[in-house]
Amino acid sequence: MSTSAVTSQTTRSLPSKLRLDLRPSNERGNADHGWLKTFHTFSFSSYWNSKFQQFGSLRVINEDRVEKSKGFGTHPHSEMEIFSYIVAGELEHKDSMGNLEILKRGDVQMTSAGTGISHSEYNRNDKEQVHFLQIWVQPHTSRLVPKYFNRHFTDAEKTDKLVTIVAPVGQDGVNEEREGSGPTPIHSHISLNASILTPGKSVTYTFPTAEKSIGGRKGYVHLIQTSGYNTGAAMGSKIRLNEGLELAEGDGSFVYGAAGEELKIENVGSINAELLVFDIQE
Repeated sequence: MSTSAVTSQTTRSLPSKLRLDLRPSNERGNADHGWLKTFHTFSFSSYWNSKFQQFGSLRVINEDRVEKSKGFGTHPHSEMEIFSYIVAGELEHKDSMGNLEILKRGDVQMTSAGTGISHSEYNRNDKEQVHFLQIWVQPHTSRLVPKYFNRHFTDAEKTDKLVTIVAPVGQDGVNEEREGSGPTPIHSHISLNASILTPGKSVTYTFPTAEKSIGGRKGYVHLIQTSGYNTGAAMGSKIRLNEGLELAEGDGSFVYGAAGEELKIENVGSINAELLVFDIQE
């Protein structure tokens, strides 16, 4: 499948080797089903765009809001690493492996679907909606035994810092316990970092050099739509990447030529900015 970016995107070439291509929030796939309001960064369900199929092993970034007492019924998955990043509210996860949990803000829940599982995701709260990102990544190995993992990262841990919340199995500091500390394990050559930047603050992510990886390196930055559901032009919090491209809530940026390069992310808005940085090995 194509991993190229659509030609209508804003592109910035920087003094470094990095190239940043904007993925505007209001150009994502979008659907309002009443009980579910959802955005799709890549082709998903009824949204199809041949130029946005996946990015390396990163297949899905869905930003979902599920209304109170509603949810996704039981459905199957296989051969995919699926995880949820909870932004606000509560999400019940129930699966065929016997797991039943209520996930809350700060939780990262990973299902390594492997040879096959079924699960449901439901908002049992009768007072508020749940806002979360569901992310799918293709595994580097097929026919894995299904597994379930859960990790929690506080706002304090992420404030004005980049915290690695997902990292490859076998990497230093990654354990395969169902619950534990450190990054959530994933069977793929991808890692995910999270940050909550206060106004005027910045963080820098350094991508590993090509010598330390099997192939090249690329990334993706997503600024979460924390200040409210908005199908129009991006608003709310704002960040700047490497003194160049600016993103507002819901916007994303593809990052090319990343091996050995630094990506500086600065909050240039007036409110906190919650963001995700994907590091993808080619």
